[in-house]
Amino acid sequence: MEGFLKDCIKRFLYYKELGDKTLDQLNEAELLWTPSSESNSIALTIQHMHGNMKSRWTNFLTEDGEKPWRNRDQEFEIKPLTKEAVMDLWVEGWDCLLNSLASLQKEDLYKTIYIRTEPLLVYDAILRQLAHYPYHVGQIVYVGRIIRNKDWKSLSIPKGHSQSFNEQMKRGSSN
Repeated sequence: MEGFLKDCIKRFLYYKELGDKTLDQLNEAELLWTPSSESNSIALTIQHMHGNMKSRWTNFLTEDGEKPWRNRDQEFEIKPLTKEAVMDLWVEGWDCLLNSLASLQKEDLYKTIYIRTEPLLVYDAILRQLAHYPYHVGQIVYVGRIIRNKDWKSLSIPKGHSQSFNEQMKRGSSN
């Protein structure tokens, strides 16, 4: 378990960065756009992530991760949010998660916490959220890419550039 917390923080930061780079490319109207009547906008996905992050990571070791003040259903109600308000939710949720993780000690990993009264070891609860948040970040990136279409700025290796990227990596590692 040595390095587990550090590695998890690194992974969470990677997915936050993917979301950051997507959100930077979108305007307010695009954050509120829905692909279909049964789909969620990026803003709704962020509302949900914010609610989940605040609930799960506030008093992480001492309170059930499903707080009595959380209303998950309201996270999926359309609200006329500005881009600034959406970004505030995004940052606040991630700050809550990252600050809570940074406060944990190695010996905390084997403590038992609860989410909706289900007992979980801390390291398993972290892994649970490390699966949940990238799932939603993937949705954000996918919808952002649909919206931006040809104006999309790739977050990784652009289509058709894998070989040149690999060659560049080989040159960089031989220095």
